[in-house]
Amino acid sequence: MSSKTIQPHQKELFGHPIGLYVLFFTELWERFSYYGMRALLTLYIATSATAIDPGLGWSNKDAIWLYGWYTMLVYVAAIPGGWLADKFLGQKKTVMLGGFLLCVGHLVLAIPGTTAFFSGLLLIILGVGGLKPNISTMVGGLYKQGDIRRDSGFTIFYIGINIGAFLSSIVVGLVAYKYGWHYGFGLAGIGMLLGQAVFMFGQKYLTHVGNFIGASGSDADKEAMKKPLNKIEKDRVIVLLISFLIVVVFWGAFEQAGGLMNLYTDAKVDRSISIGSWTEIPAAVFQSLNAGYIIIFGTLIGGFWIWWKKQGKESSSLFKMAIGTIIMGLGYVFMMFASKEASAESFGKAAMFWVFLAYLFHTIGELCTSPVSLSFITKLAPVKYASIMMGVYFAATGFGNKLAGSIGEASQLESFSGNMVVSKQAILPFMAKDSIEIKNAEREIVTIHDYPINQDKNFSLKTKVYVENGEVVYKELESEKNLNSLFELSTKEDSNTKELLATLTERKITASNPYHAKLVFEKDKDKAQITENKGDGKDYGVSFVLEEQQSEVEYATFKWLVIFTVAFGLLLLLFLKRLKKLTHGAEDKERVIHDETEGFELADN
Repeated sequence: MSSKTIQPHQKELFGHPIGLYVLFFTELWERFSYYGMRALLTLYIATSATAIDPGLGWSNKDAIWLYGWYTMLVYVAAIPGGWLADKFLGQKKTVMLGGFLLCVGHLVLAIPGTTAFFSGLLLIILGVGGLKPNISTMVGGLYKQGDIRRDSGFTIFYIGINIGAFLSSIVVGLVAYKYGWHYGFGLAGIGMLLGQAVFMFGQKYLTHVGNFIGASGSDADKEAMKKPLNKIEKDRVIVLLISFLIVVVFWGAFEQAGGLMNLYTDAKVDRSISIGSWTEIPAAVFQSLNAGYIIIFGTLIGGFWIWWKKQGKESSSLFKMAIGTIIMGLGYVFMMFASKEASAESFGKAAMFWVFLAYLFHTIGELCTSPVSLSFITKLAPVKYASIMMGVYFAATGFGNKLAGSIGEASQLESFSGNMVVSKQAILPFMAKDSIEIKNAEREIVTIHDYPINQDKNFSLKTKVYVENGEVVYKELESEKNLNSLFELSTKEDSNTKELLATLTERKITASNPYHAKLVFEKDKDKAQITENKGDGKDYGVSFVLEEQQSEVEYATFKWLVIFTVAFGLLLLLFLKRLKKLTHGAEDKERVIHDETEGFELADN
């Protein structure tokens, strides 16, 4: 809408337009569905296809690869979503369409099967593309230009996002843990249905925002659509595009949460706990930490920046984004400590408090950057390109997510792989009976005490690995039994054995200072589906990585995330004055505006 249009009287609640709370609860439930699904995604992809609750059975590296592409496409879809709103439907109708696609997509994920899984992901990508940029733009449209409440309004909106993320990471994670992956996905879909219902029933509080201005009868609106950008508007677009580079860097580092940090927490953090029947916290539940911290600290940090500005100190959006990037990057210092602690002993694990501290710093950095970025766009974006610019912002977020996936993927070593070459009888002495969950004839999960191989389950052997007389030797960690006869590595042009031997030889790994590996024996997923083959002990593959080498790569990843993000934030501060000139004072005269009879707009001259 144009900045000249006169709008109806706007009701307020707790000092903000009541429409903010409609958008708050809509986004709360939309993010409940998205983050609930995201908390399960890499874990589901990487879970063995022969597990009691089967996943896709991909490697950690491939799981992070898919996660990176998916999270990128989810946000890149915001560009066509913003274009559709600005050119044809308006923000409100595009949000409605995106919400419908999300409902369908999340519920399709509840259907078992690979086809349903990828179809659900595609629908979610399209749905988020329609909803995400436009609902955020509508929040900005609730406030007049120069209203200091805009930033705090976005912080409140952001708290809604994270209440949804906090609840879903716990509830969806626990439901998936207890009842199965697809029940978790289904619960996420129910959350989206609630969000769609809130948006539909709250329309009477949103009559003045999100409408397609191309269909307006106002001459001012029609003129605004046709008029080319002036010098001030062009400069503001330039500074917005530069700020999107900050967004890519920030989310490239931050979004290790759903990939690398999720898998690291699952494998190398001591999650033991004794609460009722709980003996271990599911890794997916740790995804709730970020959202929980935002709920706790969101208004505090928003209030701090308002106080800081009133003291006459630097508080521009670009300054906040630079500080946020630095603080977020420093969170990985705690993951460096966690990595050192976990690698201090063979198959060691790090204490949980390192993860708590890392997420705390990530959250403080996020609160200084993400809601501020959303508000910044609505302050500077030309009105006729409002949704498109918000779409570009989310596309930058998507590229940051893809960067995060690439970084996480690079931090996971390719597994050495081969095949078990002995009979079941020959390998039984190397394993013990264990409590195993299986599904009985009634499809109920029951626990039995048996050898894993009798139930076609995965099993693992912790080993020492070293070089002796020019050969790679594998010995069981506790018993010192030689395991070389149990399996052989795959022979390729670049032989696994030659590569492993070269690595161990170069590092001078001998019996006195061995490396370690967990040999994972996994039944071929297709053969495991044949009932008459159950328990035959055949068709087992073997895979492993060298624990010490993997720890080195993870530590280096955390270290370079710290160095790059802090250096980038400092560089941004160095050029802050030049960048602020391009905003032409858009943030210089902010104040509280309660004039409820005038219209609400995005950027103005």
